[in-house]
This record gives sequence, structure tokens and C-alpha cells, in this order.
Amino acid sequence: MKRKVLTMWAAFLAGWGSMGFAQSVYPGQYEEKFNVKTCVPMAAECFDLQDVRLLPSRFRENMERDSVWMVSIATDRLLHSFRTTAGVYAGREGGYMAVKKLEGWESLDCELRGHTTGHLLSAYALMYAATGSEVFRLKGDSLVSGLAEVQQAHGNGYLSAFPEELINRNIRATSVWAPWYTLHKIFSGLIDQYVYAGNRQALDIVKRMGDWAYTKLKPLSEETRRKMIRNEFGGINESFYNLYALTGDERYRWLACFFYHNEVIDPLKEGRDELGTKHTNTFIPKVLAEARRYELEGNVGSKSLSTFFWDTMLRRHTFAPGCSSDKEHYFDPAQFSKHISGYTGETCCTYNMLKLSRHLFCWDASPQVADYYERALYNHILGQQDPQTGMVAYFLPLLSGAHKVYSTPENSFWCCVGSGFESHAKYAESIYYHNGEGLFVNLFIPSVLDWKEKGMKVRQETRFPASETTVLTLSMAEPVRTTFRLRYPSWSKDVQVRVNGKRVKVRQQPGSYIAIEREWKDGDRIEATYPMHLTLESAPNNPHRAALLYGPVVLAGALGTEGMLPPAPDSDPSKYNDYYTYDYHIPEGLPTGLKWDAGHPENSVQRISEDGLRFRTADGMTVLPLYDVHRQRYVVYWDIKE
Repeated sequence: MKRKVLTMWAAFLAGWGSMGFAQSVYPGQYEEKFNVKTCVPMAAECFDLQDVRLLPSRFRENMERDSVWMVSIATDRLLHSFRTTAGVYAGREGGYMAVKKLEGWESLDCELRGHTTGHLLSAYALMYAATGSEVFRLKGDSLVSGLAEVQQAHGNGYLSAFPEELINRNIRATSVWAPWYTLHKIFSGLIDQYVYAGNRQALDIVKRMGDWAYTKLKPLSEETRRKMIRNEFGGINESFYNLYALTGDERYRWLACFFYHNEVIDPLKEGRDELGTKHTNTFIPKVLAEARRYELEGNVGSKSLSTFFWDTMLRRHTFAPGCSSDKEHYFDPAQFSKHISGYTGETCCTYNMLKLSRHLFCWDASPQVADYYERALYNHILGQQDPQTGMVAYFLPLLSGAHKVYSTPENSFWCCVGSGFESHAKYAESIYYHNGEGLFVNLFIPSVLDWKEKGMKVRQETRFPASETTVLTLSMAEPVRTTFRLRYPSWSKDVQVRVNGKRVKVRQQPGSYIAIEREWKDGDRIEATYPMHLTLESAPNNPHRAALLYGPVVLAGALGTEGMLPPAPDSDPSKYNDYYTYDYHIPEGLPTGLKWDAGHPENSVQRISEDGLRFRTADGMTVLPLYDVHRQRYVVYWDIKE
């Protein structure tokens, strides 16, 4: 197995290409494949997958680790529960020893089994489009062909790793764990296989799944509908909107509307925050469906509720790293400090908030949306993955003295593992956008953009956030007149911009875009320096509990490993979902205080490394970016002593 994985990895490196987007369709992408186009004006549009390529950086390192893990999972293992349920699996003596079974949330008696296969369908499609490596196309093709065999055995278009009776239980409103949530992952994965990897068989399969769903749900009464959608269904309605956009088949749009959750969406339409203590990640995908509805139908109510929800999340329900939820649920913002716990920040919530942010940016090109995207990407998603093992964390615990708890290769397969396969394959999705007037540069990540429409390539080189400067070098055959819009982040001030060494006067303010219009020529160079500063971000209800930031980067105090007994910091497979009940065994007396001189922050925290972001407090504690703190305890929300 080790030799096989290394061979796959060598093929991956040989085919390295651009990065991608996951489980959603955004304005401007692959328009030739869609029968129903975006019908409302967009302020910005996305580039296709092949247009952007990451250069070496921490982001690409995360992607490389992610790719090694995903190709190491055997296709037969991912298909086993599907084949067993459909009765098509055959092996010596029934095959009970022939295939090593997936465990955790993919166990044969788990009602969410099959969701990881859906996530990996998306992830393989992204990696293939991102790299051009046949390894990922073949992995995706083998999964798709295996699923086609399973669907054929069911005979009615149904496809899942669990029997259809789980859907029947949901329709009867009896106890069952989120069957439509799992089907959403399979729907989305198959759509991604078609859109990003060009797999036509995947589209045929997902259309038959849609036909089955229409036949199953069309006869149901309104009362039955309302009862069954109380059960978590993920973003299945977003998938139906995307299937409708691909095919133009009105039945799929009917299905998307079927999953309109009145009790959740109607208050948002009326501008009411009635989130209460509900399950956070049950809400966000439903709003994503409304965002897609706005783009396809022009429903202004869908746009306004999506924007209201996003604003409400950021104003009232988001922690400093850009994450949300405590034990997966909303809580009273007036009690914010009480919910800085060891179970904050479900990663799937941030994954979905970034997806929603991407839609919103296309609508209005808001620099505030770009600011949030940067904050959540660096401080949560980038730091979800353990650099030592490539495993990922379910929560981002913010309790002082806690540590990240990582999945295991064989025994976890949580929802955040599935979304993690995708998240670490799509870092380049929001670096650049474009419109009829020019280019938006939103993120300062080393990369190369191939702007085919303009016949121009843009190479961005930077060590951000360790360095305050990013450099854009342009190459083209003929001069091009266009506008570059460089994001002026809200966390910076006194930005300096030079074009070919000559300083450009910056009249804009933080939280905007610096627009430079001119005729660009081959070899032109744009250099932007964004001064970064130490700041505090207080808990909304307690000015004496605050996170420390350097620019957009949340800094954490490193507290060591005292009391961390094996298997910590890894999850314990012998315990039931231990990430949710984890005992951190936090020692008493850990230093969590920060002496803060508001007038002179440099007296409180000093940078001690020019090559990286490494700081020291006045009390001698080492402080690092939260994304770099792994396998030890930390403090994010400090007790402030002024």
C-alpha cells in the first residue's frame, strides 16, 4: 500500500495544476454546461478551475497532505456499504474478510454511511481539475462506475449506502439520522464529477436519482412534507437547484422548493433573528439553497434573507477566528463568554459560511465579505489540518488550555472529515474575481492566474502574513487596458502601492478597493505593502476577555502539553464520538492573562522572528498564529489586564 500511495503521489506532482471549488456552483463558472443561466446582474464572477494555480506556500502544503490521504482510501472500501445494501457484493464465503470495512460514521450500522463517498466524489473531481493528474480522474471514475452498478441493482433510480427504508422512516416522521443529508453529499459529489471532471456517467446517475426523488415525494401531502423536513437534510435543495440549472428539468426545481423549510427561512425573510439554540449547520445549507435560488430565479427575497443571515452570523454568532457554534448549536449572544468552550467552531459551519460568502461576493463585490473570508480561511480552515499527520479536527476549541482533537485514518469519517477533504483542495477559489471592468485581488496567497479573456497572466508572490508585501507580476503578448482592484483590508492602514517602482497615491480607506486603471504591458509589476498591527477583539459581553490579532491572524498563546495523555491529541476510537464529550484534563494555573498597553501594544507583545510570525508577551509566553498551534494546549481568549 505504501508503494502504491507513493506512486500515486508522484503522478500527482507530475500533473500539478490549478486549484478548485467544491460542492457548489458559482456565477461565471463552466457556463457552457448549464441550461439555466444566472439571471441577475453580478458585481463579480469566478474564474474556472484551470485558471488559477497555487505556488509553494502553507496552503499548498495542506493540499498535498490532503491529496495523499484521499488517494490512499481504496475504492472498494468506499463502495462496500453501497454494494452490500444493494445485494450486489460477492466474495469468497460471502466476502466478510475480503474488504477492510470503514469504521466510525461509515460503519455498516451507522445511518450516515455513504456521506464520505459523496465528499470524496467532490474532492477527486476538484483534484483532477486542479492538477490534471489521472490518479484523481481514475479514482472518481471508479467510484462513479461502481455507484452505477449499485443504482442498476436497486432498479428505481435510488442510490445510497443505506436501504430506502431510512427514507420511508423520515417520511413517516419516525426516528432516523438525516438520510437526505447523506443523499445531498452523493448528489453534490456526482454533480461535481460532471462539472469539474467531465464525467457524463455521473450526470446520468444523478438525473436518475432526481427522477426517483420526484416520484417518491410528489404524492406527499403538505403536512407530511413539513414533518419530514424537520429532520436535517443538509443542502439537498441546493443540489436540486444545481441539477435544474444543468438540465432545465422543472421537476428538479420542484424538488428544490419541496425542501423549503418554512420555519427556518420565513423569519429570515422578515429580518428576524430567531436562531435561538438551534443546530447551526442545519441552517447554513438551507440559506445556501436560497442564494442559488436568487441567482437562477431572481427572487429578491432570497437575496435579502441570505444577506440578512450572513450579517446576523457575523454580528452576533461568530468567534474571533471566523467560526461559529458551541457544541454545534447557536446560543444567546448575551452569554457569549460562557460559550467559549472546548466544543466551539464546528468546521462544517465555517466550510458552509465560506460557500455563502462566495455567493455574496459575486452579488455585491463587498470588501467586508472578502475580509471575513480571509479571517475564517486562515484562522480556522488552514489550521484544521494537523501538519504532522494530515488528520483534521471536528471543532476549533477556544476554551483556554484546550487543544485540537484530530480524526484517525480508519475510525472517524465525521462530517468535518468529509468537508475537510474538499476544504484543503480549494484554497485558490477566492484569490481572484473579475467583471467587465477588471480584476479583483482578494487574497494574498502565492499563485498564478491565467486570465484567458485578457490574454494576461498574473503571478502573485508573497510571504504574507509573515511579510506585509505582495508583488504581482504581469505577462502578456499585447498591452491590455483594464483595472486592477487591490483589496484594502479593514485591518490595515497607510497602504503603499507601487507600479513599476513608482508610488501610486492611495486615496481609498480601509475596507475598500484600491483601483488602478491603465494600459498594462508585459513585465509590469505591482507591489502593495499592507502594514499589520496588533489589536484586541473583545468578547461582545465582556471587554476583559479578548482575542489577540496581528492583522487578520488570530494569535494563540502556546501552553505546552502538560496533562495530555495518549492518545491525545488524537481521537480515541474506543469512545463514542469522543470529540463531543472530550475531557481535556486542563491543569490548574495555566497562564491565560495578557497585560495590555492599549497605547503601545508593542510593549505588551513583541515579534521575535522576522522569518515567521512568532511573538512573546511581556510575561514571556510564546505566541503563534492559531493555525500553527498543533498538538499542544493554547489560549485564544485572554484575560486582559490593562
